[in-house]
Amino acid sequence: MNPLDAFWHIANFFAPAWFVAALLALFCRLLWRQVSWQKLALWGGIGGSFGLLIAMVLLSRDGKMLGYGLMLVGVALPQWGLQLKRSK
Repeated sequence: MNPLDAFWHIANFFAPAWFVAALLALFCRLLWRQVSWQKLALWGGIGGSFGLLIAMVLLSRDGKMLGYGLMLVGVALPQWGLQLKRSK
């Protein structure tokens, strides 16, 4: 695999987490205006990426439903935490 193929392979592995994080951040921004959507998307993307990496380590492959569930938990928890922090 050449470096360009490796880049696209890794980018496509993390793309679902960052897309879901950005989408959820935009919807959260409509409900709560205290936190910027960029901050929500950044922390959600990082959490979702960690969820995908943990799923890869535990399940030894990509694309299983449990892996995507871990990704969703990883995206949602940081955004929930940021909203709780701002609400206080």
